[in-house]
Amino acid sequence: MTPEDMDLLAALGRARAGVRVEVEKPYLIESRLNPLARREGFESIEDLLAALREHREERLIWAVVEALCRSETSFFRGRAAFDALRDGVLPALSQRRRETPIRIWSAACATGQEVYSAAIAAAEATALAPGARFEFFGSDLSERCLEKAQSGLYTQFEVQRGLPIRMLVKYFENQDDTWTISPRIRQMVRWRRINLLSDLSALGAFDVILLRNVLRSMHPSLRGKIARSLAARLAPDGVLVLDPEDDVAEMDDMLVAAPGGAGLYLRDPTMRTAAAA
Repeated sequence: MTPEDMDLLAALGRARAGVRVEVEKPYLIESRLNPLARREGFESIEDLLAALREHREERLIWAVVEALCRSETSFFRGRAAFDALRDGVLPALSQRRRETPIRIWSAACATGQEVYSAAIAAAEATALAPGARFEFFGSDLSERCLEKAQSGLYTQFEVQRGLPIRMLVKYFENQDDTWTISPRIRQMVRWRRINLLSDLSALGAFDVILLRNVLRSMHPSLRGKIARSLAARLAPDGVLVLDPEDDVAEMDDMLVAAPGGAGLYLRDPTMRTAAAA
């Protein structure tokens, strides 16, 4: 690919999704665009980009952007965060939400492992208030990722990454060489394609929002804007779950870090003890 090709991809990624395209890693870009080029009937990435320039077809533009945004995920990635949800955050919220369900949103759910992990953590929580109810939401920019997430179907390799054997047996059903998450868990999650650069105000408030393995892939000038946009969707005592390494200096006026270093940030300081319990 030429420098002009890289400039085009970088501009599209930033404008459409806020993503920082790693132009210094052409091998990574090629690994993501090669399957798309073949799927769309082009002989090469160069032919794909030539068609993109000539026709400016929205469908193809978004297909390219979605391919560039593809992220790595696994079950219970960063286990400390899910332990904190299971043992502290969700039980504390269940005491407060006697009449309403606890709403949990995985804002960049990729192929679904994260939101299913959160649902399993809720199912595993032992200190919930009687009658506690949950609503889980998974969203992503990629329609292909959402299709896989909705299917709940994973390979042996995918379930081996982070999923304890006890939970695999308890929450999955084996089908030949693949595993399907149980209908009870799958039916707890609702799915929607969402661009995090768009207006999120119509989504309402959430008690827990997970935004993990995302900010570091965004364009630096947009990271604060996106994180603040999601923080604004938190309930007054809600919890935002980021990667522990994420820089949240721009949100100091909105959030406080929970003890424990699991990447949990709280809007209500009274939640700190409960989150760390």
